[in-house]
Amino acid sequence: MSMLTPPGMGGKYRITGDKYPRMRRGRSRPRIVLAVVASVAAVGVIGWGSFQLVDVFTGGDKANAAGPGATHCTPKPRTSATPAPTAKKLPAPGGITVNVLNATPRGGLAKKTADELKKRGFRIGEVGNATKEYDKKVKGTGLLLGAPAATDAALPVLGTQLAGAELKADARDKATEVDLIIGTAFKELSPRAAADKSLAALTHPKPTPSRSSC
Repeated sequence: MSMLTPPGMGGKYRITGDKYPRMRRGRSRPRIVLAVVASVAAVGVIGWGSFQLVDVFTGGDKANAAGPGATHCTPKPRTSATPAPTAKKLPAPGGITVNVLNATPRGGLAKKTADELKKRGFRIGEVGNATKEYDKKVKGTGLLLGAPAATDAALPVLGTQLAGAELKADARDKATEVDLIIGTAFKELSPRAAADKSLAALTHPKPTPSRSSC
């Protein structure tokens, strides 16, 4: 009888050999439940992540409904164009008297300029040389002088005819009579087409179109 056989047992219950039989521990039920729950959670996370990736690359249900190329941009309500600023009643060229004065050493500029302004509809007053106060002291294309009331009326209208001219108010009272003092940088008046375009933009400003954005 083997030493492994318990006392009182024999026959078919006799254990022979010198090794104990290998015994397996039964699996714990809580561990099995925990493993199942973890597996279900992992599958859920993977499925949710896949859905999010599909939604990102396809644009979601809204993008699919809108068609190919649609984005997640939600357009803001369109607003009407900004109304044009109320145009102040500006005098027409025929209502402005221009004194053309030459402050350069070049002769004939005052008369030539006055003749061109007359063709463009302006009334011409005095034509000659500038006073000592301005003679050879106007460095730009020209200096436009007028009453304070002319700074947003007659002077801007005349300014459409000479690009780069400086506007300045003096002590005179009559708002419809202004001076154009020709400066040393003067070459000629603005081309008539450009001057007419500037005058139209000044007297009839257009409304600013609105922009729609997401």
